[in-house]
Amino acid sequence: MSNEFKSGLSRRSFMRTLGAASVAASSLPAFALQQAPAADAAGARRAGGRMAGGMGGGDYGGSTDPDMVKISSNENPLGPSDAARWAIASTGALGGRYGAGVGLGNQPAVMLAEEFSLKPGYVQLYAGSGGALDLSLYATLASGKDLVVGSPSYNQGQQAGAKMKVKTHLVPLTATGAHDVKAMVAASKNVGAYYICNPCNPTGTMTPKEDIVWLVKNKPEGSVVVIDEAYHHFSTDDSSIDLVGQDKDVIVLRTFSKVYGMAGLRAGFMIAKPELHAKVRDLGPGAGTGVSVSCTTVAACVASMKDATLIPTRRKINADIRENVLEWMDKNGYEYMKGSQANFFQVNVKRPGREFSMNMLKEKVQIGRTWVEMPNYSRITIGTQAEMDKFKVAFKKCYEMAPASALLDIPFIENPSELDFHRVYA
Repeated sequence: MSNEFKSGLSRRSFMRTLGAASVAASSLPAFALQQAPAADAAGARRAGGRMAGGMGGGDYGGSTDPDMVKISSNENPLGPSDAARWAIASTGALGGRYGAGVGLGNQPAVMLAEEFSLKPGYVQLYAGSGGALDLSLYATLASGKDLVVGSPSYNQGQQAGAKMKVKTHLVPLTATGAHDVKAMVAASKNVGAYYICNPCNPTGTMTPKEDIVWLVKNKPEGSVVVIDEAYHHFSTDDSSIDLVGQDKDVIVLRTFSKVYGMAGLRAGFMIAKPELHAKVRDLGPGAGTGVSVSCTTVAACVASMKDATLIPTRRKINADIRENVLEWMDKNGYEYMKGSQANFFQVNVKRPGREFSMNMLKEKVQIGRTWVEMPNYSRITIGTQAEMDKFKVAFKKCYEMAPASALLDIPFIENPSELDFHRVYA
């Protein structure tokens, strides 16, 4: 059993947490109970960085080559914690039931509300944060008012604006990679929603909390600030969740896909005052009630949230490996965007990013996509130390190749919506 599990949730305390599910879970065959804690954590970490994406495009494409280093989709190579894996195995027999039916469904939401001193009705659990983000933007743009987003930023903001057929204002990030909140307010007086990804995807940079507070205070009345905190666990900056507790016009999204290593298991939160949850429910039948989350996933969420060491331990692992590769880049004179507090960073490859990515694939290293606004940059996910060591060798070789062209067209890559296609990546 790894130290990560031993320092987290014990079997006995986890079974108490499951409550009504404990009797059913304890009836599982001994084989299933024995296998999860005995999992080879090192092996799981090695495999985690090589798993194929399977979506065939955008962030989610992948190779079935087991030797491919996959540092393209901002996944966590550690995968679910030992406690979460044991919880999944322990509740496998309950997989034929919805989470709420076995007393599990709302526990993660209750736990998050307690952590941030939020009243009942402020937190909703979803199957991933992608669908919750779409619904948040659809609801706040239903009036037909404008959308304001940072540029570059996670594409889902722009996609929501296009689907709602509203005017979308792209406001360049500052030189430090923060959202320029004053420019965002100046962009339009007829705003339904502001979208802030913090840390920002693809740059990994942070918008200071005081800037977000300023935006909330100075935005047009009735507009809503939608804050995507998918990568916030990797940062030491303050969250914006407390603004929700102050009943501000703010929606915060959180996910289990990143630091918790549960991208394929699908779980996330929408955090907002009840009036904003009601706006989401007004979109139509089923909206805002949360897409059904499997009871095994909910059990993994509970186990992960109960482990007080998980986030700080994984934040440090990520930061140490990230700083190691960035120090190597500094030593070799490579240019990258400073200030990442996420599990990825942007590097200037001095040629079209797509061309560089294709060359890296030949070296069995799959890196992230390129944004229209930064055509000569590629996004690099932080993998294991061994994976990043292989990345260094491949990067140096590909960087020293002569560029094949001055520019390649960079298409706007649409991230498929969980709401439309039941996608499994956030």
